[in-house]
Amino acid sequence: MTTKIKIKEPEQLLALPAGKNWAVWWNLLRPHTLTAAFVPVAIGTVLALPLKPVKLNLFFAMLLACMLIQVATNAFNEYYDFVRGLDNEQSVGIGGAIVREGVAPHLVLTLASGFIVAALFLGFYLASATSWWLLPIGAVCIMAGYLYSGGPRPIAATPFGEVVAGTFMGLVIILLSFYIQTGSVTLSSVLVSIPVSFLIGAILMANNIRDLEGDRKNGRRTLAILLGHKRAVVCLTVIFSIAYVWLLGLVFSGVLPWGALLAFGSLPKAIQAVKGFRGKTTPRQMMPAMKATAQTNTLFGLLLALVLLFQYN
Repeated sequence: MTTKIKIKEPEQLLALPAGKNWAVWWNLLRPHTLTAAFVPVAIGTVLALPLKPVKLNLFFAMLLACMLIQVATNAFNEYYDFVRGLDNEQSVGIGGAIVREGVAPHLVLTLASGFIVAALFLGFYLASATSWWLLPIGAVCIMAGYLYSGGPRPIAATPFGEVVAGTFMGLVIILLSFYIQTGSVTLSSVLVSIPVSFLIGAILMANNIRDLEGDRKNGRRTLAILLGHKRAVVCLTVIFSIAYVWLLGLVFSGVLPWGALLAFGSLPKAIQAVKGFRGKTTPRQMMPAMKATAQTNTLFGLLLALVLLFQYN
């Protein structure tokens, strides 16, 4: 049985009960995902502290640009998942602006496009202050965010979602944040970006484990679908393990200070995530595990950034 979604016109949306209008748009942005943009920018910036004084104007411009791309990606995801019939009123882990609140799909698409335009303006500012090579790199990042859900063959429907997300939201953002402060990229900055990249990939793996059955019915071929639930949870465990073992290697090799081991304070959340997926069969049952996975990345990144901030100041 197909549920018919009643779409509100723009003037109807503006007439929502007091306070609800802003809540609809706020939920559409999925604010809980913004730490995935903040963490790599913060790490890339604090890594630059031993080399050059941090330029706060470039830091905030980079941070805002990354957040705009993140919320645009979320809005594109909301739009295209609705168009492809992937979301309904019972779907978990979404903003729900279209399927639950009846916001016109074209408004969501317009909002996403507006965020991209704003990010482009910030990109021009950053490029003019550092290097014009940032523009093509930024354009590729924006395209990756769009193609994650959009296009004839969205990345989200393939086994490569985890790799693409981890690469662009981890490695690329960290290196760009480092570069705009120092004018260079070092081996250390690349090595430090690796565990963060794995943990961001873990968020996508957790998302795909949660949505495995629904994605399968809609013809998707995510890595979680190819592996099956049990082996996908094992894969998630391996991803977590690589991140923490890599961190140990960075500390013992002298790339990071001993204080970086404080990031192991996020390990209980990783364990909670893995346990939370075992034996669960419905998306709602797996939501706590999905949340714990995102919190693992947030805690790991923030603890590492704070340690480096105090170490290098």
